Amino acid sequence: MDVVGIIGLGYVGLPLAIAFAEQGCPVIGVDVDEERVQMLREGRSHIQDVASERLAAVAANLTLTTSQKPLQDASAVIICVPTPLTRNREPDLSALLQASASLAQVLRPSQLVVVESTTYPGTTRERVAPLLEASKLEAGVDFHLAFSPERVDPGRRDFTLRNTPKVVGGLTEACLQAASALYSIICEEIVEVSSPEAAELCKLLENIFRSVNIALVNEMALLSDRMGIDIWEVVEAASSKPYGFMSFQPGPGMGGHCLPVDPFYLSWRAREFGMSCEFVELAGKINQQMPHHCVAKAQSALNDVGLPVRGSKIAVLGVSYKAGVGDVRESPALEIIRLLAQLGADICYHDPYVPSLPALSLHSVGLQEAVDRADLALIVTAHPHVDHEAAIVSAKVVLDLRGVTRQMPARNIVRL
Repeated sequence: MDVVGIIGLGYVGLPLAIAFAEQGCPVIGVDVDEERVQMLREGRSHIQDVASERLAAVAANLTLTTSQKPLQDASAVIICVPTPLTRNREPDLSALLQASASLAQVLRPSQLVVVESTTYPGTTRERVAPLLEASKLEAGVDFHLAFSPERVDPGRRDFTLRNTPKVVGGLTEACLQAASALYSIICEEIVEVSSPEAAELCKLLENIFRSVNIALVNEMALLSDRMGIDIWEVVEAASSKPYGFMSFQPGPGMGGHCLPVDPFYLSWRAREFGMSCEFVELAGKINQQMPHHCVAKAQSALNDVGLPVRGSKIAVLGVSYKAGVGDVRESPALEIIRLLAQLGADICYHDPYVPSLPALSLHSVGLQEAVDRADLALIVTAHPHVDHEAAIVSAKVVLDLRGVTRQMPARNIVRL
């Protein structure tokens, strides 16, 4: 079996490494975080979707290191490093460019390099290729280069790495075929596109589609609130149409690495072509404003029972960005907690998937402890198996931002 190298052992890279190892491929996993590498060497996974038992089962096929030097022995190298935004909401490619520059030092002829890190169209050809060519090897001639967007939905069980179609775009036809052959080892279906740029834009379109539609239903939720209409009832009724409508749920905002980040990659790139992506930027604006609207709803809910925010005990139920996972990246709950804390609220939280929030100096407490005598129970993330009825019984007011209490008639419930 050919040796596969993975740079970046996070939410994208580690599942890839495990998948190749399970197919019998020797895998060289590289990460700059020494603590993470040591943890993985000990058979302890830091990714919820990768059980430690699964990691330990393929340990014989894994070489885990902080050095890129062993990658010279790999037939293919996949780059899966983070590509966040700067504080000014511009692309931060520093990790990707550093990984590419380091890889150039060990790159050898005939190797395949695939970028999976989400980025704007043109990155693979214009930014990554020149750095790799510092090796004196020419992309598309001496080595293969391709882009294949990651499609990871944490916590999902119905669509996995194996049965989710894999989009691949190569610098040349030979690059495309090499990348397709690589991914066919672990993926059932390969979707080939004509270029890295098409594959890069595909990823952004997928997430911008979701971002825009979430923003649309959130804006409808704001309007419905003023009109005294139940937005959840409206969405449920609209969903009965068998064509032309796709259901999206309103909520406190967007979280995770992709949805709050990816649209800004395209809007930034579009400005270089003299165009403003108004739908994209408006969607981002609306979704970023939702935590502020939710805090205003909390203030109003407390005011209705004669309480100020300052000094009130507020129990936040669920702080991860989506139900059933422990990922808090860009979670709207974090901004909601910060805003409420600035207003003087006494905040605690319960989340069975997130034991602590070090940046906010908070630790998860038991559900009953959280809601007992709470002035306000704030349902931000509706995790499965959490008894939300307990909050209705124990708290003076419940503010439901996820619509999970619709079938629970009670006078103390306020909804988004």
